[in-house]
Amino acid sequence: MTIAYWCVLVSILLPYISTVWAKASAGGFAPKHNHDPRAFLATAQGMARRANNAQQNGFEIAPAFAAAVIIAHLAGGAEQGLLDQLAITFVFSRVLYTLCYIADWAILRSLVWFLGLGLIVSLFVVAA
Repeated sequence: MTIAYWCVLVSILLPYISTVWAKASAGGFAPKHNHDPRAFLATAQGMARRANNAQQNGFEIAPAFAAAVIIAHLAGGAEQGLLDQLAITFVFSRVLYTLCYIADWAILRSLVWFLGLGLIVSLFVVAA
């Protein structure tokens, strides 16, 4: 397995950190809420709501990143080291994105989101 493939796994798991953060910061999450955690999180406000939103965005972008990594490997047009660097940078961008979202740094969060999207596009471009 390449580092880039491991980064796909990390990108799949990262949103769960936001899930835990959302539930912990929402206050009052109890085992009874686990019957319908989405309903509980739908009522969250402030940091908990932003953490939940970061979670959802993480789940939305992970498939595109996974596809880009897999396609870049299959296309074979780029050195493995470059693919690994782009993938690692994407993972770091997602961590930064999540922190920006939770901290309510909206403009920086949007810039970091575009950086992540650009890294996904870059995986396609370098492998072409």
